[in-house]
Parts: sequence; structure tokens; C-alpha cells
Amino acid sequence: MNQRTAVTSLFSREEIDLLTKKSDWMGAYAIGFTWAVITLTFVGLSLAWPILSALGIWGVAGKVLISILALIILGGRQLALGILTHDAAHGTLFKTPWLNDHLTQWLCARPVWNNLYNYRPYHLKHHAKTSTVDDPDLSLVAGLPTTQASLRRKFLRDIAGVTGLKFIVGRILMDVGIFEWTVTNEITRLPQAGRSWWSYPLTFLKNSSATIITNGVLFGLLWLSGHPAFYLFWLLAYITPFPLFIRIRSMAEHAAMETTTDVFRNTRTTEAGFIARALVAPIRVNFHIEHHLMASVPYFRLPHMHQLLRARGYVPAPPTYFEVLRIMSSRAAKPTV
Repeated sequence: MNQRTAVTSLFSREEIDLLTKKSDWMGAYAIGFTWAVITLTFVGLSLAWPILSALGIWGVAGKVLISILALIILGGRQLALGILTHDAAHGTLFKTPWLNDHLTQWLCARPVWNNLYNYRPYHLKHHAKTSTVDDPDLSLVAGLPTTQASLRRKFLRDIAGVTGLKFIVGRILMDVGIFEWTVTNEITRLPQAGRSWWSYPLTFLKNSSATIITNGVLFGLLWLSGHPAFYLFWLLAYITPFPLFIRIRSMAEHAAMETTTDVFRNTRTTEAGFIARALVAPIRVNFHIEHHLMASVPYFRLPHMHQLLRARGYVPAPPTYFEVLRIMSSRAAKPTV
């Protein structure tokens, strides 16, 4: 069975109609819930900070722990904003097209320096060319599985902020118009002949203004609440846990799968518990076979689609994220001479 198999051979017409039914309310709920968690994280910091400040050395240790927890939560919610943008790219987040595009662009994509209108054609090519040489996401899973030592180094670069800082530099160069827009490591330089010096800052402002505005609003709200320095948590989450969560999510979806057009063999669905859903698999993105099989299914119907496929024997019980990481680090290290 390959990616082009008619879904009518898997589901009845009534089931397809139900699975592809969209909802404005569920789209609003997903965005609202994500921002509610972000808000509560900042509220928690504001309540805990003065208490911990009065506890001396124990308060310092408490601040370190609560700071790490806040960064982890915010990094997970930043990934959630990215997944909401992903769903909107398929037109499934909202039933109403205007809400799907405009609300998602301003509340999900731009706060994490993404752009729905750039991402959509890029990502749809990934769906059309999954696991082929023309798949734009191929570099995200290249070289996997790898050794345990190599995977540890990748994770350490993410946690140390190296990956995040490289990403920010790349985003700047893309928004300036030097690099072609992408979300992977594949860099394509754009021709610069004939450009005046002032075209660079003007191009940057044109491409980045919405990101500057949305982050300015977030900073302004924190300022009005009396905690402008807490915006640093948003920035630090963006360059530390956020890249790590993106990497694990990408590994789970397509890494170490077969090079084939068969969606059941080039894509992986992963079991996600509460912690996984909070950090690396928000918005039901772990149901990835189901998503690639029928990308018109909104996020909240993917679990039911998975149940139907399991009951009919099309997909096996999915691995956990820990099992996926074991697969990703299963390559034997070369013996030293």
C-alpha cells in the first residue's frame, strides 16, 4: 500500500466525512490553551520570584530550578505554536479560512519567527515528496540512526544554545534576503547583484516586522505586569529547549524509516504520554502516519483515525519516544585503532 492509495479503500465515505470535519471552536481552543499555559508560566514566575528572593541561598537554588522548569514549559509551548502553524498550513486548524490563515499567522507563526505563507508551499512539497531526494525535510533526518555519543553531542549543542543561535543567524539572513527561506539546514544563497545597501535593512523590516510586533506586544505585557526581565525566559527557551524538542519531534516522524513512497513505511506514529504531549508532541502531531495518509484531517480527529487503522490491522502499536531515541542511537561506534 503506498501513499497514493485511495483513502476510500481504508475508510467509508461516512468515516472520511467525519474525519475531515473542521471546527473553528477546536482551533480557537488549541490556540487559547497554548497561550493560557504560556501566561500561567509567567504568572507562576511572578508569584514565586519574591518568595524565593527572601530565602537566601535556598531561594537561589529554587530560582534555578523554577527557571529550568519555566524554560522547558515555554519551549514546549513554542513548539506547540509551530505545530499550530503546521496545521494551518494544511487548512485544518479552523473551518473558516480567514481565521485559519490570519489568526494563526499573528498568534502562532510570527511570535516564534515563522511565517505561515512561506511555510505552506515548503511543507506541502514535503508531503508530495516524502522520503525522496526532493523532500525538503530530508536533511532533518540525515545520518540517522547514529551512535549514542553522536546523539548526545547533538542534544548538548541544542541545550547549550548553539543550534538555537545558528537558527537565529539563519533567520536574520533569510529575512535580509541573502538566503532562501527554509526550516532545515539546507542553505541556498540568493543572488545579490544590483542590491543597494539600504535594501538589506528595508527587506529585513518587511520580513520581520510582524515578529518584532508580536514579540514587542509580549514584552510590553510583561513590562506592564512589572516583570519585563521575564521576557528573557521567552528568548532563552527559544534557543535552548525549543531546538531540542524540534529535533526529537523530527526524529520520531521520519528518521530511520524506509526510502519508499509507502506512507506506512516512510512515516512513524509515536505513542505520546502527558510529558511527551507537553514537550515534543503537542497538538497530536505524534499521529504522523495518519497525518500523512490524509492531511485534511484536523488534529483532534487523528486519535480516532488511529484507532480505526489499528482495529483494521493497517498500523501496529506505536513505539514510545524513548524507544525512538534508542533506535536513533543504535548505530555501533567505529572501533578505535
